[in-house]
Amino acid sequence: MVVHSASERVLSGLDPEQRSAVTAPAGPVCILAGAGTGKTRAITSRIAHRALSGEISPRHVLAVTFTARAAAEMRSRLTLLGVGGVQARTFHAAALRQVRYFAPRLLAGRAMPELLDSKVRLVTLAAARVGLRADRAAARDLAGEIEWAKSSLIEPGEYVVGAARALRDTPHEPAKVAEVFTAYEQLKRGNGVIDFEDMLRAAVWGIEEHPDVGEQVRSQYRHFVVDEYQDVNPLQQRLLDAWLGGRDDLTVVGDASQTIYSFTGATSGYLVDFPRRHRGATVVRLVRDYRSTPQVVGLANAVISQARGTEARLRLELSGQRPAGPEPDLRIFTDEPAEANAVAARCRALINAGTPAKEIAVLFRTNAQSEAYEKALTEVEVPYVVQGAERFFERAEVRQAMVALRAATRSIPGETPLPTAVVEALTAVGWAPDAPPAGGAARERWEALAALVQLAEEYAATPEVLPIGEAASVERAVTLADFTEELARRAAQQHVPTVDGVTLASLHSAKGLEWDAVFLVGLSEGTLPTTYAKTVEQVEEERRLLYVGITRARQWLWLSYAAARSPGGRARRPSRFLPQLDRSGGTERASGGTGPARRPERRTQIVSCRICGATLLAGPDRKLGRCPTCPSDIDDELHERLREWRQRVAGAQKVPAYVVFTDATLIALAERRPGRSEELIAIAGIGPRKLGLYGESVLALVGGAGVDDVCPEKTFEISS
Repeated sequence: MVVHSASERVLSGLDPEQRSAVTAPAGPVCILAGAGTGKTRAITSRIAHRALSGEISPRHVLAVTFTARAAAEMRSRLTLLGVGGVQARTFHAAALRQVRYFAPRLLAGRAMPELLDSKVRLVTLAAARVGLRADRAAARDLAGEIEWAKSSLIEPGEYVVGAARALRDTPHEPAKVAEVFTAYEQLKRGNGVIDFEDMLRAAVWGIEEHPDVGEQVRSQYRHFVVDEYQDVNPLQQRLLDAWLGGRDDLTVVGDASQTIYSFTGATSGYLVDFPRRHRGATVVRLVRDYRSTPQVVGLANAVISQARGTEARLRLELSGQRPAGPEPDLRIFTDEPAEANAVAARCRALINAGTPAKEIAVLFRTNAQSEAYEKALTEVEVPYVVQGAERFFERAEVRQAMVALRAATRSIPGETPLPTAVVEALTAVGWAPDAPPAGGAARERWEALAALVQLAEEYAATPEVLPIGEAASVERAVTLADFTEELARRAAQQHVPTVDGVTLASLHSAKGLEWDAVFLVGLSEGTLPTTYAKTVEQVEEERRLLYVGITRARQWLWLSYAAARSPGGRARRPSRFLPQLDRSGGTERASGGTGPARRPERRTQIVSCRICGATLLAGPDRKLGRCPTCPSDIDDELHERLREWRQRVAGAQKVPAYVVFTDATLIALAERRPGRSEELIAIAGIGPRKLGLYGESVLALVGGAGVDDVCPEKTFEISS
């Protein structure tokens, strides 16, 4: 009875969908859990409920996730629920534990080989063996290709075909990568070491090829839970299948709309196909979002509703559960420095108003974008931390470039234009201003050095003013020496250590995190989606990246892009993923700087449904202030009076009725019933001119006046 009461207490506070997930019968269960819907609570409560009711033993449960942090959180929650003994580990940690335990049996008494922390050193040697020179960035990209291949169960001899089939953007010609792959495997065996993929394969081999090992593992683990199932790769799925051994007590949790790691071999295919692979599976959808305001949730729904492809089949329409909050802001800036300065100013304002700096995040597509925000935050004395990457001036390639720039001051003529001098100096570290190389690490290195060239262009656009006598001054062009001093100054400013601060992070590294205020910056074509997203599938993954970014915000959300990279630069278009809004609204002066006034920043208010909170994209929906599917609260009697009034006005003016007000505007007036001029002009389609012409009459009608009272025989004249 006590045990039964404990299991019932686990169910308290769960919403109906979470309760369905927790109480689902033994067997295959697929929980489709949107961002902020309480998936960790659901799966830990399911384990606890089954354990406390006596259905299962905690020591027979293996819960698998993708990060040590998530595994630790799962163990902590289970302990609070009164359940101990559950093994909650990452795939790699679980496999390592099993391989170490069974090593004496599997390896005939030999010691388990040493596990490589990183492939880079051996990959560099393997590349040299096949006549390929690889610096650290190139070696990291080659290592990434090898990891992808091994995670996808592709052998060296199959790499060329596998890469072509997967449309891989390979760091070198595929046949050459295959040679490096082969040489790496040979070097690894010769050195008596294994990598992480070998360890997963060893665990699979131990279970599949050694019946006694398989029997012991399956006797120990009988109930399985897999978190973030959309991120499973073929090798991990093979290990999961080996653990199951044909059994079906498996609960998986995932969100196809958060599939953003396919370049590593992760695939949402196993999540999408779960009901087909496991006949009779229970499928539960968690759609109540407890993290974000309805306004943020509405925008997330609007962005992901346009998704196409396999993942879109499992798209979830989230429902915000928090009280209403501020509308997300979409800001348009003249250039990236103006964008960064405005973000920094807003961060400072939020902190001054009481928001802790650690509850604010600035998210971008690539790590190379961080420098502008590091500088802008430093200048307004806002502390910051860089998540998942080094600060810009701490990056190895940037430090190397600064050494090269200082050396070049002695060899490049002083009259050389600064951008030209910088490009010339950077050729010494292997940078070229043409198209960046393939491969993520090499491309990031190229982009970081390209950011230095951009800084040089911006710095050259502000000539130094030198005093001449008492009353005169003269401008001189800045030199390479001036620029190296400026870089040293910026580096010194930004190297101050901080404990808590605004988080600067790429969208990939922000996955699984959340903040009160989120700034999504650089949302222009070519950045998000990146120019390297060439296939439909790659573009859709870029859309999901924006969706992940939006769903990190609890309360405040800012989306922005710059019309040009640098002042006076080539114009860029906003990201295709942003809502196509009416951008005829008010303007504000761009933030930052004491120099010449910039062209105004444009601010677009994102309109949400006043009933369900969804973001409204279509013009008629924005005018009504609600989704077409949400219930109307129209005042039918007022609507009829407005229609009659419009007919009289149109007749007096000898114009069609829609010229006065469209049908949608009349419905909006009858639904929203504005009581003041400010409320009237807030309805799309009613500008200052129509407010002056018709505002008094409309407000009188809304207030209860009859049509005859407003315009008994009145003629409305339209001024030219």
